[in-house]
Amino acid sequence: MSERNDPIAHPSPSIADLRRLTPARVGLGRAGASLTTQALLDFTLDHARARDAVHAPFEATAIVAALVEQGLAAVVVSSLVADRADYLKRPDLGRKLAPESQNLLEAHGSAGCDIALVIADGLSPAAVNAHALGLVAALLPKLDGLSVGPVTVASGARVALGDEIGTLLHARMSIVLIGERPGLSAPHSLGAYVTVAPKPGRSDAERNCVSNIQSAGLSFDEAAVKIAWLAREGLRRGITGVTLKDESGLQLAAPAAKPD
Repeated sequence: MSERNDPIAHPSPSIADLRRLTPARVGLGRAGASLTTQALLDFTLDHARARDAVHAPFEATAIVAALVEQGLAAVVVSSLVADRADYLKRPDLGRKLAPESQNLLEAHGSAGCDIALVIADGLSPAAVNAHALGLVAALLPKLDGLSVGPVTVASGARVALGDEIGTLLHARMSIVLIGERPGLSAPHSLGAYVTVAPKPGRSDAERNCVSNIQSAGLSFDEAAVKIAWLAREGLRRGITGVTLKDESGLQLAAPAAKPD
């Protein structure tokens, strides 16, 4: 039977249909050998937004004030980077705490905790300013029963800074909420990195990442479910990273048990 006479056949999606499904650049068209004027202007605008996100000031003081207002203990630390230019040129310095920050955390870490929760500026301070507090509010209730140390707000931070922070706080696990590298369609995306038994020298293969936490990606509640599942299973099994697969979706999809 030909497709024309097949009642089940569906027309192929148009370029307009694809554009509605994704913020990615699809079917931009061209003017001669170049992009159309509108496509070029859109690209230039998104590129400027990504650059602005990287260089946005980190609102650490405001974040700490909001955490304290919610009744949470918070401490401010910094890495070895001197400024934003130094941060971009020397990723290694963003993985090490400044000496005064080491001393500060040592004073808070004697009791130990299950989880060291870190809010870090990363490559998009704008994302952290916009989303970190909302994610913390959604996440903490789902970590009920686990002890969470003082929330550490870290400036000039790379993901691995959470390893040293977790060590100094004597934490069984670190959860680092950090601004992700801005994309041309997602300049304000937040990521969460979960690492069991944090210590300097951990590799990225030993972490789990929940990515794309933003208004056009994962919601705070969706991300909190994934992070909490990884945290509990990571602590229970003593593993994170490539050996721990995120099965939180299976848990949500499981049918509820029928009452007796």
